[in-house]
Amino acid sequence: MNCIKKFAAAALALTLVGSLAACGTTTPAASGAGSASGTASASGSASGELTKITFVLDWTPNTNHTGLYVAQAKGYFKDAGLDVEIVQPPEDGAEVLVGSGKAQFGVSFQDSMAPALVGDGALPITAVAALIQHNTSGIISRKGEGMDRPKGLEGKRYATWDMEVEKAMLKNVVEADGGDFSKVQLIPSTVTDEVSALKSNSVDAIWIFYGWAGIACQVANLDTDYFAFADINPVFDYYTPVVIANNDFLKNNPDTAKAFLAALGKGYTYAIENPDEAADLLMTAVPELKDSADLVKASQEYLAGQYQADAKQWGYIDPTRWNAFYNWLDENKLVTDNIPENTGFTDDYLPG
Repeated sequence: MNCIKKFAAAALALTLVGSLAACGTTTPAASGAGSASGTASASGSASGELTKITFVLDWTPNTNHTGLYVAQAKGYFKDAGLDVEIVQPPEDGAEVLVGSGKAQFGVSFQDSMAPALVGDGALPITAVAALIQHNTSGIISRKGEGMDRPKGLEGKRYATWDMEVEKAMLKNVVEADGGDFSKVQLIPSTVTDEVSALKSNSVDAIWIFYGWAGIACQVANLDTDYFAFADINPVFDYYTPVVIANNDFLKNNPDTAKAFLAALGKGYTYAIENPDEAADLLMTAVPELKDSADLVKASQEYLAGQYQADAKQWGYIDPTRWNAFYNWLDENKLVTDNIPENTGFTDDYLPG
């Protein structure tokens, strides 16, 4: 699968807390859980009962998820008649758990969703909201070594996950800058701590998501150079991460889906407007994060400007940008089946 973000999330999690135990409202995803695809209904709140919703993360809790934990802590879900359980993903990922109907919602990424949307193995999942409005990933390196632009990667050691989409994107931006991609030294990535990897000179360039690893370098006072993929080729401004939902659940329970996303949106709006307080609520729900409190606070401040950014509302998915990335995957034969335009996402369940 084209799971660039998942590999980065793995590194994030290892850097952050190692093996994070379930805590607060986060519990391990149970493979034997009952189907949730078509039974939930917001009408349960009319009788005083809360409608159960299961939400599966992509990895251990982090600042990408802050709005979710804020909505839980501030009672926004309860006010909407919902009892939301946050669970960590099984080994085969949130997509499979949501597609199976054992969770109604979860976190995924447009790139890793691609192979799940078409072909014999297609999963019944749809992206219903963007957690972060723009792709904040790019290449970080030690400052002053010439890698502030893609061509500068020639002759340098880049830590690769050896994934086709990853390498195709890197090749695209290097060549667009007049560079020779064959001269980039691709070395297997063993990076779990970007700051240490750069300081130790074990690698020259790393693909990061700036909201965590880039901020970590700032907090560590490590001077770096950085370029973002989306700044070089707009087609790479795809959606990562996104909230996905089970298709049967959406069809059978549209009002519940809308209620959930409205409450979740309130959580992210609060995080946008109150990043410091939101960071505290996240760390209260996930105490292990307190060990990295300075980083969490700084990351939260950065992401406050990224959750919605220039979009008309939190969660909005721009069809033009969504389609552009999948068209690029098709044109470069990076997916086995053509992905038709407007496949895999909808804005229909967002408020207003």
